[in-house]
Amino acid sequence: MSDRIPRFTHAGVTDAEISVHPFATEDGLGLQLTRFRRADCDDVVLLVHGLTMSSDMFVMPEHRNLVTHLHDEGFTDVWAVDFRMSNRYPYDMETHRFTLDHCALYDHPAALAELRRHVGDRRVHVIAHCLGAMTFMMSLYAGVATGITSVVCNSVALTPRVPRWSRYKLAFGPALAEYVLGFSFLDPRFGEAPAMTRGWMLSRLISAVHRECDVRSCHMLSFMWGSGRPALYEHHNLDDATHLRIADICGGVGVHYYRHVHAMVKAGRAVKYDRGDRRLTALPDDYLAGAGGVRTPTLLLTGDRNRVFGDSNLVCHARLRQVAPGLHELGVLPGYGHMDPFLGRDAHADVFPKMVDFIKRKAA
Repeated sequence: MSDRIPRFTHAGVTDAEISVHPFATEDGLGLQLTRFRRADCDDVVLLVHGLTMSSDMFVMPEHRNLVTHLHDEGFTDVWAVDFRMSNRYPYDMETHRFTLDHCALYDHPAALAELRRHVGDRRVHVIAHCLGAMTFMMSLYAGVATGITSVVCNSVALTPRVPRWSRYKLAFGPALAEYVLGFSFLDPRFGEAPAMTRGWMLSRLISAVHRECDVRSCHMLSFMWGSGRPALYEHHNLDDATHLRIADICGGVGVHYYRHVHAMVKAGRAVKYDRGDRRLTALPDDYLAGAGGVRTPTLLLTGDRNRVFGDSNLVCHARLRQVAPGLHELGVLPGYGHMDPFLGRDAHADVFPKMVDFIKRKAA
């Protein structure tokens, strides 16, 4: 597309009724679900974005997107949640102390309750990405999210593993950002900040060592997540329009989330961040502790060039196979990285059919 694609647009979905459904969490945040309904069907699909992203990642107008693909494959009632990690809200750009536990306990159960108000007891399948996948699996394995027929997790689920450079960033980055540089959040749009401001200078410094392209927001995202040039995707998998508007799709992030990810990487599995927080007593200290009792089948997807969470889903599949043999499946995507399984211009041919096939088999 030659014209600038509007930010927060639903133009990528046609021939469907689109409605927005607000809901609130028990800890006082206003969130929302967006419904893309072409017709009623027995199997409803809920889409869950990753950290710094939003429901927009599923409805991109520059190429065939996941919502349209699901509609055409017979899943004609698709919902997408914008939980607290969404870049559609101000929450990630505020000084906060949210952790992945808050998403697991408050956001996903509330979203499912609102969804069930409209779809009743129909089968619900979940397709989730990145920390959206991790937090949803935490919610599911904590027993606070129930009634799910199947889950597809891209990139990571319950055993986060990251490259060595990412481990250093997770360990030292939050304190350096908050207490030395004065950043409570990092933003791929720092390159557009007024000249000589801290964000502008940080962006220029990062771009000085990222010569793989001329999009400053792409450089910032590689600094914020993963290890590579670029870190989050393969350039050749993206449409030019997607690459140029990558800061629309991936927004700013509060650095405190990194602390929880770091704790999980050190533990080798999803664990509670603050075991002494009484508000979180409904959650287990170790989310894999009761894995053998969870009977929801999961497809664990990962690109073989994933430079954000590496082989996390391979390890997770091996762990889950030990406690629930034959229940879960693994899919490795040749030539794909962390985000391009959703954002890639050919994902509709290379990736989406694998998701649809899994859901269809679990719906039967």
